[in-house]
Amino acid sequence: MALYNLTLPKMGESVSEATITKWLKEPGDWIGEDEPIVEVATDKVDSDVPSPVAGVLKEKKFQDGQVAQVGDTIAILEIEGETNTSTEIQEAAATPTLVKEEYETSETTSPAAEIQETDIPGITQLETSTQQNRPIASNSIRFYSPLVRNIANEEGLTQQELDSIPGTANDGRLTKQDVLNYLQQRKTSSPVATANVSIAAKPTSSEQASVQPTHTITSAGDEIIEMDRMRKLIADHMVKSVQTSPHVCSFVEADVTNMVNWRNKMKDAYKKREGENITFTPLFIEAVSKALKDFPMVNVSVDGSKIIKRKNINIGMAAALPTGNLIVPVIKNADQLSLVGLSKSVNDLATRARANKLKPDDTQGGTFTFTNIGAFGNIMGTPIINQPQAAIIAVGTITKKPAVIETEFGDMIGIRHIMYLSMSYDHRVIDGALGGTFLRRVADYLEQWDTNRVI
Repeated sequence: MALYNLTLPKMGESVSEATITKWLKEPGDWIGEDEPIVEVATDKVDSDVPSPVAGVLKEKKFQDGQVAQVGDTIAILEIEGETNTSTEIQEAAATPTLVKEEYETSETTSPAAEIQETDIPGITQLETSTQQNRPIASNSIRFYSPLVRNIANEEGLTQQELDSIPGTANDGRLTKQDVLNYLQQRKTSSPVATANVSIAAKPTSSEQASVQPTHTITSAGDEIIEMDRMRKLIADHMVKSVQTSPHVCSFVEADVTNMVNWRNKMKDAYKKREGENITFTPLFIEAVSKALKDFPMVNVSVDGSKIIKRKNINIGMAAALPTGNLIVPVIKNADQLSLVGLSKSVNDLATRARANKLKPDDTQGGTFTFTNIGAFGNIMGTPIINQPQAAIIAVGTITKKPAVIETEFGDMIGIRHIMYLSMSYDHRVIDGALGGTFLRRVADYLEQWDTNRVI
């Protein structure tokens, strides 16, 4: 029998590590080709790792809860073949030179683009850290993933500090958890404890970001529920967003009667032809995509004092999971898709999100986010920006209301389908005039829907 190294595969752009959450096979179990062997979790999604070969699981190199880097050997399998030099175990880890080249390539990504991939618990410093807080590039061959580098940059760790932290991964590599543990120890050993901060006292800017809330006193009968992994990531991401961006919210009312009547007329024929429903979501996303082409300065991100105007229009779509958590899969190049293409993309992402089958790349690269709170009966809301984006739009429920209708014969009262749209945006780069005009343009596209449109 020959031995085969099963390595952690590349999980998507900017994803350099994953947490082993559950082994699906145990040593001695037979594994078929392309059969899932282990479940892993990145900062965005959970997914399975299939075995590219058939064989027997001989050894697990990582246990549940441990963090593995992309390229690490996570298991050893016994496969059919001769046990000679041509079938010896191949080392999965790259040489130090190749690892360094991989890091240098990833550094070409702007810090703003990295923020989305680093929703790390415990990181409280704002993304607008100055260059003087960044660690000096190391001359050693020790590998630091972009994720670890980003944490060190945001927390102002020096290269000497980074080099001194013991690594728990293979070959002494430093993981995200290693750095977070070090930061926690450094924080608790500080002579000034955050618990002693007076409510009336005004903390400094650096202290303000790190002050933790006091523990809530529980009463008899209260139930304490530990957040699951995804809820912790969502919580950290939301806190970081409001710390980063000054949020402003605008609202508009839209008469979507023409759009509603058109969908009611088309939905049965569409389902018969395409085999799936056409919902309102792709209609909304099409209007958002058109408005972003009209106002490209809304499709931006912030990198310190620089504004990054995004070339692609990639719309994130907030979707509910069976656990009650939310995830934001992304429709890439939404402005280039037809309405049928948008509808199929929306249905596909929503279906795979509910089945927990999203891939890491499905949640990467968003430039603007859309959320439909009307699905829960809400008329409007003030959503939190999905960093590093600069804006997020929410649509409320569509309700029938009496409204004034202007006609050539005079004004009249009629029953119309009315909805509210709201948009939260980063006031550092989007002023009220731009944000309000953009939101009005989205509503205009919905109100001016062509009732004779054919798809």
